[in-house]
Amino acid sequence: MISVKELKNPHVVRRDLLASLVVFLVALPLCVGVAVASGVPAELGLVTGIVGGLVVGMLPGSKLQVSGPAAGLTVLVYEAVTEFGLATLGPIVLAAGLLQVMLGVARFGRWFRAISVSVVQGMLAGIGLVIVLGQLYAMADTEQPGTALAKLAGLPGLAAEIVTDNEAMTAFGLGAGTVAVLLLWPKLPARVRMVPAPLAAVGLATAVAALAGLRPLVADVNGLLHAIDLPGATEFGNLANVAVIGTVLAFALIASAESLFSAAAIDRMHDGPRTNYDKELVAQGVGNTICGALGALPMTAVIVRSAANVQAGATTALSRVAHGLWLLLFAALLPAAIGIIPLASLAGILVHAGCKLVPFKEFGPLWREHRGEAVLLAVTALAIVVTNLFEGVVLGLLLAVVKSAWETSHVQLSTRQLTGGRVVVTLTGNATFLRLPRILEQLEKLPQDQPTELDLSGLRHLDHACRVALENWARRHNDAETDPVTIRR
Repeated sequence: MISVKELKNPHVVRRDLLASLVVFLVALPLCVGVAVASGVPAELGLVTGIVGGLVVGMLPGSKLQVSGPAAGLTVLVYEAVTEFGLATLGPIVLAAGLLQVMLGVARFGRWFRAISVSVVQGMLAGIGLVIVLGQLYAMADTEQPGTALAKLAGLPGLAAEIVTDNEAMTAFGLGAGTVAVLLLWPKLPARVRMVPAPLAAVGLATAVAALAGLRPLVADVNGLLHAIDLPGATEFGNLANVAVIGTVLAFALIASAESLFSAAAIDRMHDGPRTNYDKELVAQGVGNTICGALGALPMTAVIVRSAANVQAGATTALSRVAHGLWLLLFAALLPAAIGIIPLASLAGILVHAGCKLVPFKEFGPLWREHRGEAVLLAVTALAIVVTNLFEGVVLGLLLAVVKSAWETSHVQLSTRQLTGGRVVVTLTGNATFLRLPRILEQLEKLPQDQPTELDLSGLRHLDHACRVALENWARRHNDAETDPVTIRR
């Protein structure tokens, strides 16, 4: 929240207003690009950005994190709009927002920090791959296949179309040029880099298209009020559909995880107050509830805009609130400006954003140091590409739980022979059903003609399955002429 004391300091106000302009210029093309890629009117991306600034920006949680439509939810939104229709998107987002509010009030925010980092990285990598596969077609102004695997299989045909079709080649050239500008912009002098790279890339592509007399596809713009479609009772009735409920859960969990992981990353970039995760989760929920009521896109905290906010020198929430105000003024006063931006250029921005979601540089060191975590990341990402976002994340979480259970169930079995021929078998560590086959295999190798003692006093944990199996082994191990196995706990 913005304090009165901060607003009385002209130096702070001036610095944060300047930072808000930088964030606005970064957010503008991203809001439009995410909306177009999600299959909804471009203006709805601006609506979500406005709510993220003016509403979420005023709420407690994180002072410097900036919220709006995110590339990370593009795939899920596109699938939801395709399957259930644009009219049902509002109720889905609203229900997801209310669920986030309840989770925050119940103080579940901190528990999102317990989600395996590899699963989150795999989720983002999978989303990034799906975004790139889809937006390559959009860069050529070509209709994309329905599934990620179909998009992958269709790449040779896409390449052939780009080479043989002048219109496709022209559009793809604008998109590729946008990506090139985004890649080269950080290497330019600091004075040039004062203009955010996404805005510069889109502006240059638009200028080239206009000066060269090109006619690429552009967004269909009807104005902010025309784009907003308040959901009615019929649309809310769709929430009774089991498939819709699953989508609501996916929206809420993925948006929450992405927002709170973004908060952790932003907290490492500044020395100001730390994020209150429960309050931030409530704030994100309130924002999504309002976006849902307006029929707009879902929101998350966005690392690109948040990082730009911190790097621009913002120290209070004024910058993120003001960036929402600039988005509102632009949407109200200059909506037609969106209608001249080539869709291929917006697709290029999302291709670049999708590639940044894939941790190419981090995967090698992760494979060398923590191979299991690298496998978890890769499996989650590939599962999202092969199936869908929700099923891929669920599989990743299940694998993380199994991996954790396997790694924590270490158990050591040692034997020693005492004078008189008595054998003492000692188990230490954690004996769970996951290690039971190995334990029984070693026990069954013991001689059956010697008195045996099974020492379980060194176990930190013994689950029910192991206890029953060990008792059964002790009863049947020795023959009738030998003393039965004794168990010491």
